[in-house]
Amino acid sequence: MNIKEVKKDKIMVVMLEGRLDSSSSGILEKKLLSLMETGEKNFLIDFSDMDYISSAGLRVLLMAAKKTKPAGGKVVLSALSDNVKEVFDIAGFTSIFTIFATGEEAVQSF
Repeated sequence: MNIKEVKKDKIMVVMLEGRLDSSSSGILEKKLLSLMETGEKNFLIDFSDMDYISSAGLRVLLMAAKKTKPAGGKVVLSALSDNVKEVFDIAGFTSIFTIFATGEEAVQSF
């Protein structure tokens, strides 16, 4: 999995590429926690190039949402593939996260 981040105004856009599973979820968790320690609290997780997510990946996203909420921040998601969206549906995460079709729509939600 590759992770890229770009700051857009008050939003940290985190672009994921590849697979988010038990072997890569720790990398994303460290990256998000490190960004939070620098004061970031608004995250857009862009799934444009992500083709798989496991329960370990879902756990990292849930952790990020829980940690940003007390600071007045939020985590939104964009561009989920059908495979990834199906995992979110099955796990009930579509009711937990705000999900947008495109990154542009997600940025405007802040």
